[in-house]
Amino acid sequence: MEKTLTEAFNSLVEKLEGWLSAIIQNIPNLVLAILVMIVAYFVAKYTRKLVSKLIEKKVSQKSISTMIAKVSAVIVVLTGLFLALGIMNLSKMLTSLLAGAGVAGLAVGLALQGTLSNTFAGIVLSFRKKIQIGNWVETNGYSGEVMDINLKDFTLKEADNNLVVIPNKMILANPLKNYSLTTRMRVFLECGVGYESDLEKVKDLTKQTIADSFEQVESPKDVEFYYTEFGDSSINFLCRFWIDAESMLEKLKAKTTAIIEIKKAFDKEGVNIPFPIRTLEFNNKLTFDEKILNQQFVDN
Repeated sequence: MEKTLTEAFNSLVEKLEGWLSAIIQNIPNLVLAILVMIVAYFVAKYTRKLVSKLIEKKVSQKSISTMIAKVSAVIVVLTGLFLALGIMNLSKMLTSLLAGAGVAGLAVGLALQGTLSNTFAGIVLSFRKKIQIGNWVETNGYSGEVMDINLKDFTLKEADNNLVVIPNKMILANPLKNYSLTTRMRVFLECGVGYESDLEKVKDLTKQTIADSFEQVESPKDVEFYYTEFGDSSINFLCRFWIDAESMLEKLKAKTTAIIEIKKAFDKEGVNIPFPIRTLEFNNKLTFDEKILNQQFVDN
């Protein structure tokens, strides 16, 4: 028993001496690896600030610039870690870390497929100059002012002051109409007048009223006017003109003003905007069979 304990103790001492010898031999590599990690830490810190400043010049969303800056810093730190492991001759551990990172990345990617697609879509949207916060856009059946673009969703404020949150991937995959890219919008106005109306007078009166109501319309010649059809109770027309506007609200306000002023002008000049009319004609030529009527009277 005593002999066994002695042999075990001697074996332990030999292993400890071997580890101590290996540590002493690798002290220079250990010091160098620690220095590499320290340098990587400070370089990552500086890189994060630099990338953040550069991205903020291109992207208005703070969340996007912060995320990209953090990713850049993580890449620098990981690079320093791999260099330090290589200096310590721990290539097998480095290989294991890379393999584990690959498997973990695949598992996380599959689990967070929807979230990651929204994240990447948010990054792409943030770099698009044609979509900016404050623009009035229409997409996915919603129309409103862009309030926020982050890594998860796209936020619109509609005309009724309700907020609509749309996943970024739906914005990227569907058409988007941006009303704020141009400073002019065309207003379409449809109406109808009675069949007894003087059509030339209606045309001139409508064009003159539009020109007098909007500063952007310099003369009646800038107003387009077309009769479109003989309707059931009216002769219908289409009126088009341009205004200076960058949102649908301004367009709706202009259309409201045009309707009010045209109604006033028509009332003043006696131009009729008819209600839907249905005419029933009785020609008093109905015939009755007296025998049938008398028989029905007797039966009752």
